[in-house]
Amino acid sequence: MLKLAGGGLTVVVLLLLAVLFVVVVFPGAVPLVLVGSRGTPSPSPVAIVTPSPSPSQSPSSSPSPSLKPVDRTAAFAALTRDLNKIATAGGAKASVSLMELGGTAPVAMWSIKGDSSWPADSTYKLPLLIAEAQGIASGKFKATDKLCYKSSDYEVGWFGDYVPGTCYTRNALAQRVGHYSDNTAAHILVRYLGGSTALNAFAKSMGAVQSKFWVPNTTTTGDLARLWWYEAVGAAGGKAAQGWLYPLITKTYWEAGIPAGTPKATVVHKVGYNGRSLNDAALVLNGPKGAYIVTICTNGPGGAAGWNVISRMAARVYQFETARPA
Repeated sequence: MLKLAGGGLTVVVLLLLAVLFVVVVFPGAVPLVLVGSRGTPSPSPVAIVTPSPSPSQSPSSSPSPSLKPVDRTAAFAALTRDLNKIATAGGAKASVSLMELGGTAPVAMWSIKGDSSWPADSTYKLPLLIAEAQGIASGKFKATDKLCYKSSDYEVGWFGDYVPGTCYTRNALAQRVGHYSDNTAAHILVRYLGGSTALNAFAKSMGAVQSKFWVPNTTTTGDLARLWWYEAVGAAGGKAAQGWLYPLITKTYWEAGIPAGTPKATVVHKVGYNGRSLNDAALVLNGPKGAYIVTICTNGPGGAAGWNVISRMAARVYQFETARPA
């Protein structure tokens, strides 16, 4: 069984994130409930608030009391308006979350409807791969471990070589999940991890406190961002885990979303898609003023048009990061 991250670290960080968390919603909107491949989320109303994002220091920052805080309110207000316009023009509903990992006055968490529930689709594979990476880094797992297929693992996907009793290395399955988002390979890894209970316990220890992965398979952009934050700061196995994980989900088959809108940076990410539901959760390693995390969940036209909405939103976030304090 995979050793989960320390509960103490989770509580402290989540309390700090809760203090710093800012939620902005599209005026007049409520979260759109979609039917995902593994269940239907229950609709719940979201209070309408006036967009008023405020700058926040990251959990690792400790500014000097003699320095005047950088006021980024106007920049965040403009970002809110622009992302709203992009989504509306593209015929989409959207949630967005942003976390900055360095620089002056980094925001710990800024969101548009960041706690709204969406079908997770294949983004459940993000905590799955992070768990695999942590297991390998800790020595609990080996990349060469042989994991065997059962007929109950099957779901339509990229590969047709699954036969009961056939075994694959953990590395081979992870590559299928990371590059192609193959479903059956992911099911095998989830089963060996301990099923949905183990996956959700791990995800919660990594900050995904609102998500219910696998069944009914729902998430939020805030949870996806926190998953990336824990991984990026080394709480899920550190550099050893990152060295195994990042190549699996960089320059994948699915690059039309955040990577297409962020062409000058290295984007480590995991997508989810199911008809009109498109999601992308990314760690941008070399942003213009440092690394940052951006996660986007949408419901709209789907297909190329839907990915274009995500790409345009990602490009606007990159522009925002370019103009932020150094």
